[in-house]
Amino acid sequence: MKPKLRIGFVGCGQFCRAFVPLFQAHPAVEYTAVTDKFPERCREYDALFHVDRIYDSFEQMIASDEINAVAIFSQRDTHGRMAIEALKAGKHVYSAVPMATDIGEILEIVRLVRETGLTYSMGETGIYRPAAIFCRRKYASGEMGEMVYAEAQYNHDMRHLYHTFRYTEGEKWRMMAGLPPFYYPTHSTSMVLSAAGTYAKKVSAFGYTDTVDRDIFGAGRNYWDNPFSNSSMMLQLANGAIARISENRRIAWNTPPTYISCFHGTKASYECSLVQHSYITMPDREVYFEDVSDLLNPAELTAHRGESGFMQKVIRGEWSGGEAPIQMTERLPEELKPLPTHHAGTHKFMVDDFCQAYWADVLSPTNAWQAARYNLPGLTAHRSAMEGGTLMEVPDPGDPPSGMQTLSPDRPKQVKDYRE
Repeated sequence: MKPKLRIGFVGCGQFCRAFVPLFQAHPAVEYTAVTDKFPERCREYDALFHVDRIYDSFEQMIASDEINAVAIFSQRDTHGRMAIEALKAGKHVYSAVPMATDIGEILEIVRLVRETGLTYSMGETGIYRPAAIFCRRKYASGEMGEMVYAEAQYNHDMRHLYHTFRYTEGEKWRMMAGLPPFYYPTHSTSMVLSAAGTYAKKVSAFGYTDTVDRDIFGAGRNYWDNPFSNSSMMLQLANGAIARISENRRIAWNTPPTYISCFHGTKASYECSLVQHSYITMPDREVYFEDVSDLLNPAELTAHRGESGFMQKVIRGEWSGGEAPIQMTERLPEELKPLPTHHAGTHKFMVDDFCQAYWADVLSPTNAWQAARYNLPGLTAHRSAMEGGTLMEVPDPGDPPSGMQTLSPDRPKQVKDYRE
């Protein structure tokens, strides 16, 4: 039988704590360890989760024979470097988003995965979100005809992020808070690109120069001399369609933070406004409307529809973390099903797909090649925005080696049983 996963978590922060219990409960995992630049946070995690070992450093962790995989939850700009070092050390890699904030690092990760055959999976929620699942299924069926245009966005106002940066960076939090919005693009790009089954070829982008946090955005005020709190890009896709992607950090909005607002085909279209999900079909000259809200909204949210103050609770995020009927929860291991989930019910799917990819020797849905195609448009778009919207070619890593199976995120069951 294949050895089970022995995972070292890198970064004992606020986000990672939602994933440790999921990995610990997964039948493909037998050992968990942690490391963090703040030792007291490791001790806190040990008290909470009873991990098997605490490592003094990331370097000590990847040098250990006790570990065969790492799960990277460190600061965003460190993901690429750490993934590269872990792969070189022979470790499988689960990485929180983004894949990396440097084009060279992304291409090096792809090269290493191709060379070593190790499992790499980026923990991106977007492809498991109900709207992405719905559009992907409808488009793949041919019912929507040819793709014409789509829009997606990630609206996360800076006022909800200050505490996160203070937690990890202390007094230097503003230097990290100025991260270019397009260095964190995958919540938006993954939804559209996974639904369309394509990738970006060209991009032109513009940024909104922030006038509120003048001590965060601008030359010399952050690690990237980034002036933008909001950025939008237009993508020319390989299938001939056009997509608009926006990453907004200065915007009066809360929930849903990440969504496809429209996905238009020649024969059918999907649109979203808050919790109203509409599907319009036009197979000929007749037009037909279908309300698919109950299929795409969390089941718990639907149960409260019609109550007093319903929409006010919706926009504040109540019921937003649960699973929707369209999500394939039946294919999850029984051990994960009763555990809490977040981000529109996506966490369990990300954890299981990394474990299943390792166990079955296949590529995860967010493998290195696919993850690169979700990240590279953003990094290129930031360069375009800094140059006033210059049209640029998006680097592309190509396809995975022929013959390698890629897991479908929409599969109804596992491809290999964990007991085999």
